Amino acid sequence: MRAASGSLFGLAYGDSLGKPTEFQEYASIVARYGPGGPRELVGEPALVTDDTQMALAVGEALLEVGADVTPAALEPVLRRRFLAWAASPENDRAPGMTCLRAIELLADGRPWTRATQADSKGCGANMRVTPVGLVPGLTDDQRAGVAQFQAALTHGHPTGLAASELTAYACLWLRNGLAPADLLAALRDRCAAQRKVYRGDWLGELWQRPAVTSPEDFIARGWDECAAALDRVEAALAKGDHAGDPCLATGAGWIAEEALATALYCYLISPHEPVTVVGRGAASSGDSDSIACLAGAFAGASLGLSAWPDEWQTQIEYAGRLFRLGRAWD
Repeated sequence: MRAASGSLFGLAYGDSLGKPTEFQEYASIVARYGPGGPRELVGEPALVTDDTQMALAVGEALLEVGADVTPAALEPVLRRRFLAWAASPENDRAPGMTCLRAIELLADGRPWTRATQADSKGCGANMRVTPVGLVPGLTDDQRAGVAQFQAALTHGHPTGLAASELTAYACLWLRNGLAPADLLAALRDRCAAQRKVYRGDWLGELWQRPAVTSPEDFIARGWDECAAALDRVEAALAKGDHAGDPCLATGAGWIAEEALATALYCYLISPHEPVTVVGRGAASSGDSDSIACLAGAFAGASLGLSAWPDEWQTQIEYAGRLFRLGRAWD
């Protein structure tokens, strides 16, 4: 089945399809591609955005640290790989300003808690987290900690942390055979179970803010906002009519919980039709590449690499790096 490869390539495919539509109005997208959005990769190679580039940075950091998945081991590796991405000449894909600002501060060696953008919950927190859900052998505490930690290096808002954990676990559960119809309920249960769990061994004193009385209250805000976003997905699916701009139903995706919600919505409408899933994600008025990349990661985790068109594997940018991670984790 090669589910890890399917998810990683699905992320890149969605990212590439959403790249040209990201800053377009919905009517313009439909006029060019039809209501189903783009369905063919364009270019040799088909270029991706910073979403895939940073997901590769996270995945390759995890591959480098191997079994020693601790904050002390992972932090310098993630820092180095984020800095390398920021300095790369290929970092020319309209990268998010939050990531750039935080990485600029990380570059001078300061503690990451002083570099992170404390009030940001932009989708940069969870657009890159898919590898955390796919790497095998992690305990539940390690996986949750890594998912939140990789977000926290740049995005310090509790909703970015919670959305990243949910995104990683969606990929994990789908890869392990969870039925798509059961995914929303599983994510909601995770919100309830983790609502007061602050992972201090990973996050340190990140919670300390004006008017925040405890670490539990800090993280609960993030889980509550994610739970509300999942409620919007359930309501949108229950309507039955899924035509039109998905961002009108579940949010534009510029912030973490909306990127997760709209990607889930695009995926759960037709979970067994992966090209339809990424096309619908790309045909959105908001952060189309981030929405489509997460939707593609979900579809690929569930259906495996063979569900995607074979010719896309050699056309997509960074195919070699994607295959390397996939082979390690399949």
